[in-house]
Amino acid sequence: MQLNSLELHGYRNYESLKLSTEGGVNIFIGPNAQGKTNLIEAIHVLSLTKSHRTSKDKELIGWNHSAAIIRAQMNRKLGDVSLELQLSAQGKKAKVNGLEQRKLSSFVGTLNVVLFAPEDLDIVKGAPGVRRRFMDMEIGQVHPGYLYDMQQYQRILQQRNNYLKSTDIHRASPEMLDVWNEQLVTSGVKMMQKRKNFIVQLQKWAEKIHSGITGSTEHFTVEYKPSFGSSSGMDNQEQSSLFDQFMLKLSQGKEQEFRRGMTLTGPHRDDLSFAINGKDVQSFGSQGQQRTAALSLKLAELELMHEEIGEYPILLLDDVLSELDQTRQTQLIETFQSRVQTFITTTGLESVNMSRLKDASIFHVRDGQLLR
Repeated sequence: MQLNSLELHGYRNYESLKLSTEGGVNIFIGPNAQGKTNLIEAIHVLSLTKSHRTSKDKELIGWNHSAAIIRAQMNRKLGDVSLELQLSAQGKKAKVNGLEQRKLSSFVGTLNVVLFAPEDLDIVKGAPGVRRRFMDMEIGQVHPGYLYDMQQYQRILQQRNNYLKSTDIHRASPEMLDVWNEQLVTSGVKMMQKRKNFIVQLQKWAEKIHSGITGSTEHFTVEYKPSFGSSSGMDNQEQSSLFDQFMLKLSQGKEQEFRRGMTLTGPHRDDLSFAINGKDVQSFGSQGQQRTAALSLKLAELELMHEEIGEYPILLLDDVLSELDQTRQTQLIETFQSRVQTFITTTGLESVNMSRLKDASIFHVRDGQLLR
């Protein structure tokens, strides 16, 4: 797939922008705080209807604007597509080829992206929440129905937590709690199964890519770590069995949950583990190994999406090349070169191995303006 044009109105520090891209590699250069990352973010928002930098849509709307509008023309294997997303205090409106989408889940997945930013190095060494977000964002693109399950789960989780905080175990209604539990588990089991399947596919590609980067000296593994049981136990598990296990875990932890006023079991407490040659990368890996693991995961995403949707997604590299040494940067460039349309932000070309790039389009960014 290829993004042919991008149009912004009232988005962050862009009053109005029309950008025509020439395929291949597009590099945005400029000092910090000029709007480079805002461009990358806008493409990401057009893909997933949400930012990777903030959960508050109002922060995406420019000063003195009531709404932000992102438009794009793109082509996919099946033909040309026009996209439009409007963000305002009233919510989001999304259009595909001029037709408004009743559900945002019908819009997500039209434009597929893989984002790699410096904070993505925390996928390996950061908190579990970073890894859950990583799974949610990527699964949601190739399986939009997952976003609906996730939204349902989060809504029920919040209601259940509010109930746990508002009463104690002696005054609680067993019938009310049973309702919350059944709804939570129904959505949660769907999420867990999709996460497990996603990680199995990702592991296949990440292991192969990591072996190539390290010259077959390291064996890299990725494992899904659900909040109860083990991922290996889910392989041949019927949905009803996983449902029963989840319900049992909630029942067993009821006293502690009322005491703490929060739900202690479920996908909101899942995690991932990474190992190189059998040793945990987060605890025992060097900084170089952690960065190689993160790079392998991102490159694996490209291949997984290609496998799932039949074409490569767009790659967004937000100031990440300066974080990679020459070996890793070369591996990254050789992966996307001539195959994946790529958008790169950087403060200067000295941090980019330009000898490996061919026919890159270079744009200079100054205070929300683009110059060739």
